[in-house]
Parts: sequence; C-alpha cells; structure tokens
Amino acid sequence: MSKRPSQFGQGMTEYIVIVALISVAAIGTYTLFGQTIRNQTAGLAMEVSGQNAATAIGQAQGNASTSQTNANQRKGLDNYNLDNH
Repeated sequence: MSKRPSQFGQGMTEYIVIVALISVAAIGTYTLFGQTIRNQTAGLAMEVSGQNAATAIGQAQGNASTSQTNANQRKGLDNYNLDNH
C-alpha cells in the first residue's frame, strides 16, 4: 500500500507567499501615500462635521507633491541616506 503525498503543506506555503507579497505591496503603498491619505481623510471628516478643512486639504496637496518629487528621484545604495522617504 503506497501513501499519497500530502499537498496541504504546498498549498499553505503558496498561500503564505501570496499574503507576504500583498503585505509588502501594502506597506510600500502606505509608505508612499500614507500621509496624503491621512490628511485627505482628516479633511473629509472635518467637512462632514461642518468644519473648515482648508488646512488639512492644503497639507494633503503638499504631501502629494512631495510624493511625486520622491517618486521621480533615483534611489539606490549610493544615495540611501539622503532624505529618501
């Protein structure tokens, strides 16, 4: 009588790899756009509650510009410590 090899371990490993890749992508997106998204959310919450959200919206626009500037810079080990965030 021969045993069938269990594929449970392989399926679980593939699932863990997929979850890890999604996590890395989410962390990268949050690092790049996190402050902008927080300011936009704060602006929405302020507007819904009837307050003026001009400051939060202005900060979101400033952070979006900073994100665009950082996205256009070449990043590597030679300039790792030069304001790369």
